[in-house]
Amino acid sequence: MQLLRFPDFSQADTILARPQEDMSACRAQAADMLAAIRKEGDAAVLRFAEQFDGPLSEYVEVQAPEWLAAESEIPPALKTAIRQAYRNIRTFHAAQQDTMQVVETMPGVRCWRKSVPIGRVGLYIPGGTAPLFSTVLMLGVPAQLAGCSEVILCTPPQTGGRVHPAVLFAAGLCGIRRVFKLGGVQAIGAMAYGTDTVPRVWKIFGPGNSWVTAAKQLVSLDAVAIDLPAGPSEVAVLADGAANPQFIAADLISQAEHGKDSQVLLVCDDEGLLKAVQQALVQQLPALPRRDLAEAALQNSRALLVGSLDEGMAWINAYAPEHLILQVADPAFWADRVVNAGSVFLGGFTPESAGDYASGTNHTLPTGGYARMYGGVSLDSFVKKISYQEISQEGLEGLEPTVTTLARAEGLEGHARAVEVRMMNDE
Repeated sequence: MQLLRFPDFSQADTILARPQEDMSACRAQAADMLAAIRKEGDAAVLRFAEQFDGPLSEYVEVQAPEWLAAESEIPPALKTAIRQAYRNIRTFHAAQQDTMQVVETMPGVRCWRKSVPIGRVGLYIPGGTAPLFSTVLMLGVPAQLAGCSEVILCTPPQTGGRVHPAVLFAAGLCGIRRVFKLGGVQAIGAMAYGTDTVPRVWKIFGPGNSWVTAAKQLVSLDAVAIDLPAGPSEVAVLADGAANPQFIAADLISQAEHGKDSQVLLVCDDEGLLKAVQQALVQQLPALPRRDLAEAALQNSRALLVGSLDEGMAWINAYAPEHLILQVADPAFWADRVVNAGSVFLGGFTPESAGDYASGTNHTLPTGGYARMYGGVSLDSFVKKISYQEISQEGLEGLEPTVTTLARAEGLEGHARAVEVRMMNDE
């Protein structure tokens, strides 16, 4: 990691800049593929699937025998862990369910809001270097709780043309019954536009590589909604001299191993701790199976020595991290000062990996500084809020002067008359 001693906050934009990838080629290729999918449907989807994921199995959709085999192929300890994670995630997200409240804004004027599930949603689960069955839970549980009537899942097949059994097991817990062996742009296009094989959905969720990200951005312009802007994963750690350097190094490595484009940031007011963390990284990295990826990510990462934790928090909020770990003496105090972060982890015994898997919070979070204006996926992501109002004759009489005055001030005579005609109605 690059160590910066007492950096100038006026240079924050430069110092905190994420590694930038030129997405123009990805967008151009994704746009061409999406155009073909929109025109040709399944023919284009299957052509791209064979080109990028290899030979296709007989069926694109997972069939009953594969579903039945999945549970028996998973080690008992893994099934127990997935079930526990499912229960914790469900408990946390169930608490987000709204109680409808009717508000009388003035006599005879009643207003309320109701949460209604999005009818059709599509979940994208990357294959890549690891099957992200944890993401199945993070997206499938709130979809299940929201009551979405149709939930489909797309994921690239493994070698041999099968979906990883843990992905199917997690999907089954979430009530998902339709899984398609599709990855990349072709999966996003199939869900966005619909084909004879893959149903069209109204909102697409899930992370992915640069081509998936580009495809999601493009289809959101004319076809469907997407969950949130997403890019490479990242973590920031705010630490003081009392923090455990071994814990911090482990947290930095756990995030860096996602990929070479991941980024970690350490902000600390104690130079001795920063040096101890660097030593701990050197000790821990050799035993890591994904060492090469983690080392590449750490080369693009920074450690900042600051004069105080107040200054450190200013750097953290300017960075707006996806994940923020507070390894400080009074984490609750500093947590109240966080204004830009996707998810916050308080104290030395709250590793970011707990939130990634099983504490209960959602790990689908804004990256790339989008935590300044976006929150992570939640139950609200799977519903739309419809507002209602009911006005009695008495209520409209009370509103009439206000509505007609405002309408005419905006030059909308018809709006004013829609109220007045009711006032002149003897019935």
